[in-house]
Amino acid sequence: MALAVAHAALLPAVLRAQRDSLTRRDTLAQRLQSVRTTVTRDAARPTFELPFAVTTAPLTARPALRRTGVSDLLLGVPGVQVQDRANPSQDQRIALRGFGARSAFGVRGVRVLRDGVPVSLPDGQTPTDWIDLETIDRIDVVRGTAAALYGNAAGGVIDMRSRTPTASPFSAQTRIWDGGGLQRGNVQLSGAPADSTGHWQRTAWLLSAMRTQGNGPRTWSRFDASSVFARALATVVGTRLEVQGTRYDAPRAENTGALTAAELARDPRLPDSLNITRRSRKAVLQSQLSLLAERDVAGGTVRGSLFTGSRTLDNPLPFAMVAVNRRVAGGSVHGSWRTTRLAWPLRVGAGLDAQRQLDERYNYENCTAVVATAAPTTACPRPGNERGATRLDQQERASNVGGYGRVEVEAPHGVFVSGALRQDRVQFRVRDRFVTATNADDSGDRTLQAVSPMLGVVWRPVTRWSLYGNLSTAFETPTITELTNQETGAAGLNVKLEPQRTRTSEVGTQAFLGDHLKADVSLFQAAVLDELVPFDVPNQPGRRAFRNAGRTTRTGMESSVRAQWRTVDAGAAYTHSRFRFDRYDVGAVSYAGKPIPGVPEHYLQAFGTLRRGLLWSGVEVTASSSASANDAGTVNGAGFAVWNWRAGFDAAAGGMRVQPTMSIENLFDRRYASSLVINATRNRYFEPGLPRRVTFLMSLQWR
Repeated sequence: MALAVAHAALLPAVLRAQRDSLTRRDTLAQRLQSVRTTVTRDAARPTFELPFAVTTAPLTARPALRRTGVSDLLLGVPGVQVQDRANPSQDQRIALRGFGARSAFGVRGVRVLRDGVPVSLPDGQTPTDWIDLETIDRIDVVRGTAAALYGNAAGGVIDMRSRTPTASPFSAQTRIWDGGGLQRGNVQLSGAPADSTGHWQRTAWLLSAMRTQGNGPRTWSRFDASSVFARALATVVGTRLEVQGTRYDAPRAENTGALTAAELARDPRLPDSLNITRRSRKAVLQSQLSLLAERDVAGGTVRGSLFTGSRTLDNPLPFAMVAVNRRVAGGSVHGSWRTTRLAWPLRVGAGLDAQRQLDERYNYENCTAVVATAAPTTACPRPGNERGATRLDQQERASNVGGYGRVEVEAPHGVFVSGALRQDRVQFRVRDRFVTATNADDSGDRTLQAVSPMLGVVWRPVTRWSLYGNLSTAFETPTITELTNQETGAAGLNVKLEPQRTRTSEVGTQAFLGDHLKADVSLFQAAVLDELVPFDVPNQPGRRAFRNAGRTTRTGMESSVRAQWRTVDAGAAYTHSRFRFDRYDVGAVSYAGKPIPGVPEHYLQAFGTLRRGLLWSGVEVTASSSASANDAGTVNGAGFAVWNWRAGFDAAAGGMRVQPTMSIENLFDRRYASSLVINATRNRYFEPGLPRRVTFLMSLQWR
C-alpha cells in the first residue's frame, strides 16, 4: 500500500519530465553487438571465437526484475532450467543440460563463480542463498562439459559479474518492492572520486545493503534476511586490485516442504504437515572476503585471487536437527599470453586452483513434537527442548587442487583450433568424534581424481557468423554429505559411490542476421558413466542417500534467438532434451530405456519488451512438457505454461531517475509443480510453483 501511495505522489513529477531526458535506449537506434566474455579464463574474447555453447543472459532486455532468485536472471538462456521451489529454506535448483536437476539442496553439477571467485565448494556443492543478486550486472553461461577449464562439474559454468561502480563522484540507488507476502528494500551507493582537476582517479567503490522479510505465498514459508555487499577497486603501480566482502544473515527461513499430487490439486499453498510438526527451517550466517589482482606482464596478463569465508547453519529437519559450522578458503593464479611471432598467432594459458573446506557437523534428535510435560527418554532427555540427544559429531574436510593448460592456434581463413587439459585431485576426510557401543566409527578417507581433456575448433568465415565443435570430458564427485549418507546406515564413507564421468561431443553455430537479430543453435550428445542418483531412504522422512546408475545418454538441441530495435527487445530459447538410462539396475529391477527424472523433453522460454516514450511493457512465458519424478517413470509432473507481465515507466529529470513498476507473475494463476523431488517417499514429489503474485516496485537513482 505504501508503495502505491509513493507511485501516486511521484506520478505528476514524472509526467512533467521532458522527453529529451528519457532513457538512452529511446534516443539511439539499437544494434546488437558481438558479446565478449572471459569464461575461457583468458582475456575478454568474442563468443564467436569460442568452441563452446556460450550465452549471456539478456538482463538489459528485461527491465525491473525482482531479483529474488537466479530464475529471475537466467530466463531466456537455452539449455538452462531453473526450478523455483517456492521454499525460502531451499535454494532454487539450477540444471544445465539436465545436470543438477535432481539436487536435493543447493546447486549440483554446475560451477558457479562471481567475478572469477568460486561460489561452488570443493566437493561440488553450491549454496546460492547468500549471493547479492541486486548487484549482478551480467551473467555468462557456458553450457556443457567445461571441466577442462573449471573442474568438478558436468553441466557447465555460470559466471556472474558485479555491477561496475558509477563513473561519478557519488551516486545512489534504492529499490523497494512488495508482493506475494514478501517485502524487500535495497540501497546501493557507488562512486569513482575525482581529483582537484576533475580527472577520475583509478579508484572506485560500491556498497549494497539489502533487507527481505515477510510471509511467503505458502503456509510455513516465513523469510527474514539481511545482507551487505561491498566492492572496492584501485590501480596501484600498474596492478589492478579489487576487494570484495559479503555478510549475509538469515535468522529464519521456514521449510514448507513438498506435496502429494492430491494436495497440489487441492491447494498449492499447503505445507508438508510433518515439516510444521517438526518445525523444519534453517538459519544461516555467512561471510566471505575476496582479494583479486590483475597485471599485464610480458605481453600477457596474470590474474590471481584469494578468498576466505565462513558459514553457520542451523537446520531443523523432520529426521534430525542439523548444525554445521563451515570454513572455506582458496585461491587461484592464471596467466595468458598471445604471440604473433610464429607463422600463425598462438594463445597460451595455464593456471592453478586450490580450495579447502572444513565442516564441523552435528546432528541431534528432533524433539520438537515432545511436550515439556512428557517423560524424559534417551532420545529426548529434556522434554520441551528442540535439540535432543546427539546423533552425530564429526569433522569433515574436502580439498581440491586442479591445474590446467590451454593452447589455441589462430589459423588462416578464420579458423581457431584449441586444446585444454586439466587434472583434479579431490580429497575427503571424515573424523568421527561420537563413537559409542551402539554408534560405529564413521571416520574415513577417500581421494578421487581425474584428467579432463578438451579439443575444440571454430570456423569464422565472416565476422558475424561462426561454426564450432568440441570433444570434451568432465567428472563430478559426490559431496561429503552424499558420501556419508548410506542407505544401510553403515559406518564410514560410502566406498561404492563413485564420481560420475561424462564424455560430450557438440557442434553449433551462431550468427547475426542483419543488425538486429542474433540466433544460435547447438547439438550435443553426452555419455555419462556412474551417474549419481539420489533417493529418499524408506521410513526416514527427509533423509536422502545416493547410488550410481551404470550409464546414461543425453542427446539434446538448444536454440535461441534475440532481437533488438530502438523500442523493442524480444527473445526466445527452446531446448529439446532426450535423456535416457542405458544401463541401470536396482536389485532385480532394470530401468534401462527410462527417461532421466526431473528433466522435461521440451522447454521453451520467451520474452518481449515494448518501449513507447516514458512507458514500457513486457511479457514473459515459460512452457514445459511433463517430466518424470522417479527412476521407474511411473510418476510424472504435468507440463505447464506460465505467463508473467510487467509494466512501468522510466524517466529522468535533472540528476534523478524514476522507475515505478507493477508486475503480475503467473498471470493466469496456473496450478503446477515447478520442481520435482526425485524418488521421494510419502508420495511427496511435487514442489508447487508460485500462485498469481502482484508486485509493486519502485526504483530511484541519483547522480
